[in-house]
Amino acid sequence: MGMSGLIVVTILILQAVNSSMVFFYSPTQVHAGEAGQNHVFRLGGLVEENSFTREDDGLTVHFLVTDNAKTVPVIYSGMLPDLFREGQGVVTQGRMGTDGVFVANEVLAKHDEEYMPPEVAEALEKTKQAKLANELDKSS
Repeated sequence: MGMSGLIVVTILILQAVNSSMVFFYSPTQVHAGEAGQNHVFRLGGLVEENSFTREDDGLTVHFLVTDNAKTVPVIYSGMLPDLFREGQGVVTQGRMGTDGVFVANEVLAKHDEEYMPPEVAEALEKTKQAKLANELDKSS
């Protein structure tokens, strides 16, 4: 009886931890379907230049997040961080809508000119390496 109780408690703890985890995905990974539907996740990359628009309500914004290979449209309603800028690193948290637009409930921007969230830097570097490898394959 004690062992089965321990197993049940362990399973419940693992399910609670798994349900509270939020994974990070780049736009390329989102386009590849790695993020899945109806899951909260973090989308990170660069805010694409000239993609930012604000609706008349003053709070709802639209912008594109890119990893320089793919882009994902984002909608967010709320106050943006002071350091939010086009061309800068950003991490958003939310869900993909059925229309292919990422609905963010949180937007995080870098905190100084030198910093980029590690996940964003890694995703951008992977995209850069994949592009270089693709160019080398085409020239061979």
